[in-house]
Amino acid sequence: MDIKSFITNSAPSLRSFLSILFGLLIFFSSSALAFTDNDEQGDSGPSILDSGVLTVANEDTSNYLSLGGALRYNLYLEDYGGSISETDSEFTFDMWRLNVEGRAEGININLEYRFYPTFGTHFIKQGWLGYDFSNQTNLQVGVTQVPFGLLQYASHNWWFQLPYYLGLEDDHDMGFKLTTSHDNWNFHLAYFMQADPNGIAQFAPQNTARYSYDIIAEPNEGLSNSETSQFNGRAAYNWDHGSLGSTELGFSVQYGGIYNSALDEISEHYAFAPHLDGTYGNFNVKVEYIYYNHNAQNDLGNPVDVVQMGAYGFPASDGTPGYDVAAEGNMYVLGVSYSTDVDWGPVSNLTFYDNYTYLDKVNDSFTDSQHNVLGFMVTAGKVYTYFDIASGKNQPWLTDSFGKGLGSGANDPRWNTRFNINIGYYF
Repeated sequence: MDIKSFITNSAPSLRSFLSILFGLLIFFSSSALAFTDNDEQGDSGPSILDSGVLTVANEDTSNYLSLGGALRYNLYLEDYGGSISETDSEFTFDMWRLNVEGRAEGININLEYRFYPTFGTHFIKQGWLGYDFSNQTNLQVGVTQVPFGLLQYASHNWWFQLPYYLGLEDDHDMGFKLTTSHDNWNFHLAYFMQADPNGIAQFAPQNTARYSYDIIAEPNEGLSNSETSQFNGRAAYNWDHGSLGSTELGFSVQYGGIYNSALDEISEHYAFAPHLDGTYGNFNVKVEYIYYNHNAQNDLGNPVDVVQMGAYGFPASDGTPGYDVAAEGNMYVLGVSYSTDVDWGPVSNLTFYDNYTYLDKVNDSFTDSQHNVLGFMVTAGKVYTYFDIASGKNQPWLTDSFGKGLGSGANDPRWNTRFNINIGYYF
């Protein structure tokens, strides 16, 4: 049986996968008893137990419920060529969100729901149930972060790095994720039956109302495609250099299907990424290489050079719900930051950074994309403010031509720049 047939036949039924997962759970939960005891809980993230606006817990906090959220504002000035007009600057209500974290009778819950008034959209970012087999091994079921590449982010800034806009940074999908650690090793194994669920979009098709960028269907363009049956594996090794700092080296693989509803057929897509994440004194360095390939078809069964991706309920200027992304490419990611504590009234920390990505599109007729964010973050209590100078060539969010930047791109593009201040209160 070839790979395409395997995906097609296995997508409707999860019996084989669940059998494998059950066996892995038995193995990891039993072998974890011999692991070195520590407080690591996989990549479930920091607890909001001490920062939620409302927390209810029993005496030993084995059962608790914590409610929190965030409120953010955005101020920007754009320079995309030509004279700068009144509409090139704006002070907006960026986002507000609700967070719920809890545990009852050994079952964990983590939910984040976001509202974007400017885009007229709201959606779930993450929402999973979890179980800790030990301090080293846990399972998450639901909408959870895809274990690929640099975690939790490949970036230091508010704008992310370019992989985010191709669905390869801080991506969240619907499925199962198993995390375990052993000595200096950290492992992830995951299966995602589908992309994250649609939210509500006021000004765009509902399949664009999402936090993560995913392949979306655009029947008017003859591209009735969506993501299905995705497997992820990630392994990372951490070196502790004592007073010098620490280094994580890792490797990630991703393999899944692209379902074309017009053809009722599934093709494949895949990606892999080695990465380095190092902290040395006050410096942090993130390095990553990503190769990806979407072997998608159009509604006539022909291979395509681009796929459509969308998020945030933001339609392109030509009326399509998302933007083009080159079907195959190589990304080179580099980020450096420097953090220093200060005592300036409420200000406790300054973090300076520069993040850069180059996208080399395999199609020689396409123009490559570049993305750079230079800036700093100010921490003042629970207020985090990002001051970013975001620049890009053929970056869809840094251009007046939204739809084609990551696809065919513009020939001989200029550097477009956006000065952005994002003010967030996290409670």
